[in-house]
Amino acid sequence: MEVNNPRYRNQGIHVISAIFTVEKGITKVLIIKRKNHPFQGQWALVSGALYNDEEVLVGLKREVKEKTGIEQIHLEFFDVFSQVDRSPVMRMVGLAYLGIVDKEKYQLLKETMKTMDADWVPINSVPDLAFDHNKVLECAIAMLRKRIRETDLLRHLYPKGFTMPEIQKVYESILGISFDRRNFRKKLLNTGLVEETSKTERFQGNKPAKIYVFKEGKEDRNVF
Repeated sequence: MEVNNPRYRNQGIHVISAIFTVEKGITKVLIIKRKNHPFQGQWALVSGALYNDEEVLVGLKREVKEKTGIEQIHLEFFDVFSQVDRSPVMRMVGLAYLGIVDKEKYQLLKETMKTMDADWVPINSVPDLAFDHNKVLECAIAMLRKRIRETDLLRHLYPKGFTMPEIQKVYESILGISFDRRNFRKKLLNTGLVEETSKTERFQGNKPAKIYVFKEGKEDRNVF
């Protein structure tokens, strides 16, 4: 590397997060309205520029906390976005992560020094986003669907457990398909990813249903 070569200058790194939740059977993504240029007043995924003295995940978690108030979130890397012109300011390479969180655990910051608003929006109602964030979101949704089919990613949405009707609605919402109730229960139990507890809970006013939890330390496998 020739340090003085001008072709190395004026480059930066964007850290981008596509953070999802499920509310009443509807899959939603967290977006913020930008207060600063470029794209002032336009919605975007929660993102920002990485400082040159911080690691990628440290910088991403800082951006998420500063712009939304959310902390201690599970984040997984899923792609790089390196189009030369993806930012009008300078060459910015985007490192994208997906996260999933229970929105009820956090009081969302509606305005910060760098944002005018923040909101959870259904994934099929997302407006035109800043930068290339619509493309990033499209890739994130595809990865989210893959991850919940193959892993226990949803444990981060229900760390204290779930009922079968509840978790079925989550899978159906994210995957965009419907399952037969009995077949769904049988398939999920046969994976060995979940186990029954001694607790029960009412779901949507129905009779008490058993609570299940994701098992610790299980290997990833195809669920559906």
